[in-house]
This record gives sequence, C-alpha cells and structure tokens, in this order.
Amino acid sequence: MGKKLLLMDVDCGVDDAQAIMMALAAPNVQLLGITCCHGNTSIDNVCKNVLRVLKVCHRMEIPVFRGACLSLLGDNLHASVYHGKDGLGDVPDPSAPGLEQVQTEHAVNAMIRIVAEHPGQVSLVAIGPLTNVALAVEMDPTFPSKLKHLYIMGGNMQARGNVSVCGEFNFVTDPEAAYVVLKQFKCPTYIATWEFCLQHSLPWEFFEDLVNQDTQKARFMKQITAQSTAFAKNKQSMKKMYFKPGFVSCDSYAMAAIIDESVVTEWEECGVSVELRGSLTRGMMVLDTLDLLKKESRAFLMKKCDVEKFQQLMMSILK
Repeated sequence: MGKKLLLMDVDCGVDDAQAIMMALAAPNVQLLGITCCHGNTSIDNVCKNVLRVLKVCHRMEIPVFRGACLSLLGDNLHASVYHGKDGLGDVPDPSAPGLEQVQTEHAVNAMIRIVAEHPGQVSLVAIGPLTNVALAVEMDPTFPSKLKHLYIMGGNMQARGNVSVCGEFNFVTDPEAAYVVLKQFKCPTYIATWEFCLQHSLPWEFFEDLVNQDTQKARFMKQITAQSTAFAKNKQSMKKMYFKPGFVSCDSYAMAAIIDESVVTEWEECGVSVELRGSLTRGMMVLDTLDLLKKESRAFLMKKCDVEKFQQLMMSILK
C-alpha cells in the first residue's frame, strides 16, 4: 500500500501546529503541501507559524502557500485570547523562517493544481475557516470530484457554541464558505465537530507527559501552549467556552481520523448545512436528520473516539 496523500488547509494556531506535526510523524502519510487561511490569527502570522512548525520538524521541503486573508464577505475574526496574538502563544523565535519562504503561487490555485495532479488520490484536511476551500470550488467546480476525501474540523452537532451562542469558531469566522463547501462537495466528507472534540478531552496528566518529553519538539510545544493551557485550566474560561476538564487538541482529531480510520469508532451519517441568517444561530451547523433538505451528499459526523489510539498518535508527534 502506498502512502496516503494529504493536503492541509490551516489557520495555524496551537492545535493546527499539533495536527501538522501529527501528519509529519505518520509513516503512512505524504504531505503534499500546506495552504494557509485567515482565522486564529492574521494570514501573515499563519504562514510564519506553519514555517516555524516545519523548521522544528526539519521538513522545510514541504511547500507553504498564502491564501485568503478575509472571509468571503470581508469579515475578520481572530482567536488571540486562546492562541495568542501571533497564533502560537506569543513566544516569538528570532530565528524563525520569514515570509520569503512562502511560495508565490496563491493557496487556492495551488490547491486546485495539486489535486488535479493526483486525481482521486488526495485527501484534503481543512482545519480552519473554509474560505480557501470554498474559493477552490467556485474557481473549479470539478475540484470536489477530484478529491478522495474531505476532512473538516469545525461546526457543531448540539448547537453548542464557543464564540457565539450556537456557533463554532471555524464556521462562524466564514459561515458562507462553510455553507458553500457543505453544499457543493460531493466527495466523502468527514467532520470532527466542536462537541466531539470536547467529549474526548485528554487528562492533564497526559498533556504533562506529552510536553515534558526530552525532545526539541516537546520543548517547542510546551512553550507555545503555555497561554492556551492556562486559559483552558481557568475555571471561568472553561465555563464560558464549555470546556470540560482536560486537554483538547481540536484539529488533531480530524488528522487522527485520516491517519488511522479505527480511531473513530462511531459515526453519524446525515445531510448537513449551515445557518446564515439567524440572529442567534448564524454559523451553526444544522443536521438534517429528517432528510427534509434532500441533499445528494451526506457527511459523516464523528461520534465516538478510541481515546487510547488517539493518545498514541498525539504522543508520537513530539518524539
């Protein structure tokens, strides 16, 4: 069996960094490129953060592409309270690679090209706002049919929000893009929702073992997660963000599911869409359990996780 061909679309904050490192550590994965999108921080910071992760992992040969800097409607939402203003915990590295290392080709063009070069073979892992992905299908309507799979971290299935009453960050940051993607993509689509991630949080004792390994990668991870860890351990923050006690690396759940399909032990298959107009529900993912929308394509929502296997994959990223 050949390696799984992956393309990642990220808004590189702390958990994106963990997901990238998980892909790089997986022996059965070939990462063809990383496209960058606005989200956790500005697009320039996202590009810098991806390069910084690649440098720590000694994988600077992987191409990085700059993509959308705003949502389809021109809005901007960042997550600096959790990820830091720069997206990686506000602990800059003076020796980090600069933006000159970013490819000149636009991320959306690169996404379309790379998938066309490997039709039916590439799985796209989208773990930020879906702006680049939506633009790709608008520019090339055949793009989804050339993908093998689409894996998404985003949305919700119990109307539980983390930045609005009913909205998860990635979908709320660009609801129109999420709507387009869930409407236009007919390839098998797998979604790790906000609630799925919360329900499978890991013990803080595991996190301490993870970041205290005696490796350069572990020291890097401990440094960039200091702010987000303090936030997650704060009882008031946990109550506000619906955190349950434990370490939650949201984007890593989507990555783990494609590296090892057995990590997810239960799925729910149904049509999904995104609410665009509700005053309280804009950006909320809607599950069409009654099949009233008569959607041609259905998404596979992750429901239960083999936590032990997930922990093994997490531990591998910092070795």
